[in-house]
Amino acid sequence: MRVGILGGTFDPPHVGHLVIADQSCTQLRLDRVWFTPVSQPPHKTGRSISAAAHRVEMTRLAIRDHPGFEVCLADIERPAPQYSYALMEILAARHPGDEWHFILGADSLMDMPKWREPQRLLAIARLAVARRPGTRINLDKLEPALPGIGSCIDWVDAPLIDLSSTDLRRRAREGLSLRYVVPRDVAAYIAQHHIYVT
Repeated sequence: MRVGILGGTFDPPHVGHLVIADQSCTQLRLDRVWFTPVSQPPHKTGRSISAAAHRVEMTRLAIRDHPGFEVCLADIERPAPQYSYALMEILAARHPGDEWHFILGADSLMDMPKWREPQRLLAIARLAVARRPGTRINLDKLEPALPGIGSCIDWVDAPLIDLSSTDLRRRAREGLSLRYVVPRDVAAYIAQHHIYVT
């Protein structure tokens, strides 16, 4: 099976996540895309994150109308910190024979040399990279730190949607509309549970 992995805090999940996942799925002919919420990303320590149960439920609501999307709890179920390479090693051990594609935006690609053990991730998965507004991609900068990375990338031609979960949380906190930037059921869940009120 060809599986795409899209990790993140999903606080909240928004249409930018869904578009990248859908375009990766269709263009790379993936059988599934697994949305993998992380309980405490290493690069966001000290930042307040909504409860994992809320983020998992919002992600389920966001993807439930897509037959190829699933929620994967492998990161939520293990202790912090959750590094991407360790997630991929766990999944590869659980599902031998599957073909893995790690989905990310170009901004994350340029940060990859700062990740923990990125070579171990690249040994398991190809990178499905979607361009991001305002991000310049310079593979020559990445090659010294990650030799051969250019041959591990599949470019995803996705619409450039410049959304930030930080900004969406602010909008929810200020009572502004989330219509059309998060799925309707996610907006209703946020309002019902007052997730970003404080």
